[in-house]
Amino acid sequence: MALLRSFWLWAALVIVVGAVATTTDLIGVNKFIYFAGYVVLQYVVLATAWNIMGGYMGYVNFGSAGFFAVGTYTSVVLYNLIGADPLLAIPIAGVVSGLIGFGTGYLTLRLRGVFFAIATLALAVVLETLMVNWDYVGGASGAYILRPREYPVFGDYTRYLFFLMLVLAVMSLAVARWIERSKIGRGFAAIRDDELAAECAGVPTLKLKLISTTVSGFLMGVAGAPFAFYVSFVEPVSAFNLIYAVNAIAMPMVGGTTTWIGPLIGALLLGTSQEVARVTISSELNLLIVGALLIFFVIVAPEGITGLVRKWWRRNR
Repeated sequence: MALLRSFWLWAALVIVVGAVATTTDLIGVNKFIYFAGYVVLQYVVLATAWNIMGGYMGYVNFGSAGFFAVGTYTSVVLYNLIGADPLLAIPIAGVVSGLIGFGTGYLTLRLRGVFFAIATLALAVVLETLMVNWDYVGGASGAYILRPREYPVFGDYTRYLFFLMLVLAVMSLAVARWIERSKIGRGFAAIRDDELAAECAGVPTLKLKLISTTVSGFLMGVAGAPFAFYVSFVEPVSAFNLIYAVNAIAMPMVGGTTTWIGPLIGALLLGTSQEVARVTISSELNLLIVGALLIFFVIVAPEGITGLVRKWWRRNR
């Protein structure tokens, strides 16, 4: 019931923001706003997905780009088979990525610390190798998706993808917020603080870790599903780009990893900075911006922006 109430609260926000976005387009706002906004919202979903496992539970996942690419290539397969629209591709891509997350968790979650991180990185490499050698999805040469120029009601197709990603971002935040305040979230926190003590206290650690990897994988796949329609051309180098793995880790750390709002703050800050730099200076600065901000926050504010706000609030109460 709490999840349902949270969902309807965020759904109302989606409708309001979507109405504003459509209105601004009607009065002549540059379409690049939707193009860049899609990327920022995509990172909101990806950062939130990473935080469910990396922030709430303390298991660092370096394979975010792999799950993201699974969602992207699921869309490519569905498009080649039946000409699927993103509305159909998104839930299927989420299920496929969630199942891979469940399988990966079952095989690797007995590992801890750096060993688990290396295992997730290896998974991304294996998945990329499979896509490079799979001719049905274009292999190393890539695959084209011929999307329409316009979409009913929304008009421009980019605006449609922007609104779709906005809905996905809100839903992912609603899920993360519900998990944080639920019994599952308290179990995640116990594992993060001391997994051995949590096991001794009767916390079902393996079950919770499997839930975490499945939900996280599902949301990463959902984030990647519309990407094929966004870029119209998919190849392994772009789908498995290092920037997705780096941003998925950096954004929650900048915003704060122990709360649902941290990834949102980090994604809005870093994502917007990268898009501004892409247009005004160079797209090659993306990793530099992320690296510099990440180093700054690790040194100055290891608990992220939300941690700084909490400290300031306690000091001034």
